[in-house]
Amino acid sequence: MLANLSIQNYALIDDVNVTFSSGFTTITGETGAGKSILLGGLSLVLGKRADLTSLKNTEQKCVIEAEFDISKYNLKPFFAENDLDYEDRTILRREILPSGKSRAFVNDTPVTLDVLKTLGEQLVDVHSQHQTLRLTENDFQLKVIDALADNSENLKHYKTHLAQHAKVSKELQELVNFQSNADKEHDYNSFLLKELEEAKLRAGMQEELEDEYEQLNNVEQIMEQLAAGYQLLNEEQLGILGRLADLKRTFQNLKGFGSAYASLNDRVQSIFIETDDIASELESMKDAVEANPERLETVNGQLQQLYDLQKKHHVATVDELIAIREELSIKVEAVANIESKIEAKRAEVQQITKEVDAWADKISKARKSVIPKLKDMLQENLSALGMPSASFKIEVNQTNAFKMHGKDDLVFLFSANKGSNYGELKKVASGGELSRIMLTIKSILAAYEQLPTMMFDEIDTGVSGEISNKMGEIMQRMSKTMQVFSITHLPQVASKGQHQFKVFKEEQEGGTSTQMKKLSTDERITELAEMLGGKSLSESALAHARQLLQ
Repeated sequence: MLANLSIQNYALIDDVNVTFSSGFTTITGETGAGKSILLGGLSLVLGKRADLTSLKNTEQKCVIEAEFDISKYNLKPFFAENDLDYEDRTILRREILPSGKSRAFVNDTPVTLDVLKTLGEQLVDVHSQHQTLRLTENDFQLKVIDALADNSENLKHYKTHLAQHAKVSKELQELVNFQSNADKEHDYNSFLLKELEEAKLRAGMQEELEDEYEQLNNVEQIMEQLAAGYQLLNEEQLGILGRLADLKRTFQNLKGFGSAYASLNDRVQSIFIETDDIASELESMKDAVEANPERLETVNGQLQQLYDLQKKHHVATVDELIAIREELSIKVEAVANIESKIEAKRAEVQQITKEVDAWADKISKARKSVIPKLKDMLQENLSALGMPSASFKIEVNQTNAFKMHGKDDLVFLFSANKGSNYGELKKVASGGELSRIMLTIKSILAAYEQLPTMMFDEIDTGVSGEISNKMGEIMQRMSKTMQVFSITHLPQVASKGQHQFKVFKEEQEGGTSTQMKKLSTDERITELAEMLGGKSLSESALAHARQLLQ
């Protein structure tokens, strides 16, 4: 509930600070006194957009604070979701700066205007002419029926399954789209994959083939050099091995003359052994090397194939070709298996469709079951509000389409007079009739769900006499389970409030300022008498005012 409202430097308001109580509060005042200004200030702190015209003094900032008791509103999840500190007594603040910028806060934490507006909608329901028009919208009409049908859990399950249905349906469409696009590329991808697979690609193969090609392509020069090397080592008189053998024998004769000679001998022995081993390997390599034109042609062909593939795929290594081969393999395999994936996903869509249908059926049956009760309640209440012939034709018809609130199409028709044709509310109901219908619906909703603070802005316009008295009684009855405000110009409604505030203009040195005060019992009698008979307070008006308060 709204516990306190503070407004500074807004429109005609210099500084107003008002504390409110639970129950039914009425707000009165002469036309032009600033009742709409007060509501405008409250709307700003609830998230309405603002501009510089909001400022009374354009050189100072406008500050509006509203304190709420939200202990019964189950808003902890909202605060956690938006990273806000939860307090049972929560303060919303709005600041409009002289620069035109505005700032919003919840419990001193800066928030976006969207967050403030979303929270505000859960704290105060401002019933104005604009909201009366909501009565003509199917979504609002369904909300009323669902409240009576206790459909909240059914709708929760329906929306969860509907979201899953949308997700799975999207996945199916993506698979179908993929198949449509992939079929066009499948043959080409298969051709490219076959080329790469025939190349028998493996890591390091290019280097090996290039080494082998160099050897085969230069076999004569290699044979010549190997033969020359072998001859240098093994020539009978001047060969390196023969001379090293002489050197080895010389140092063997010296090794007994000390460790230095022995060490030198060991090194000569090692050189001889290594050189002898080289000579043996040269001989083997010389005998093994031979010209092989066929193998040279094969290796050249393999290398050329690699080079062509690299050029074709715009890469420089075999490893990159292998990566492309794996990617193509996945694509080709995906297309090969896409049909089975599509069938599996279609089966999943069918299953979730059955589940969504089942919840939609539950919602529809529950709605149909309460329509007679809703019609009776509407017609009974409206009869007391001076519309004895008001009649409704309400039908719920299931369609094949999944909608946000089920599969139903709602027919919500109204006739104000006996014998008149039924028509849509927005076409056949007057503004006054819409106001009374909305009040009736709000009073019905109050008995079935936890509504926020209700603010009725001159809902009684165009109403007088006994009807206004009944409207006041309805708001008074609603206030037993919720906080209700009514901005009114009718004494019959104003008198029904447990508390009454007066909005008035006050002439000051710097100009005119709007003020607001809570009225005592005597002040209420005076205010009601003025509303009944004008400024000249007659005894009959005062007596009537006392009677209304009683």
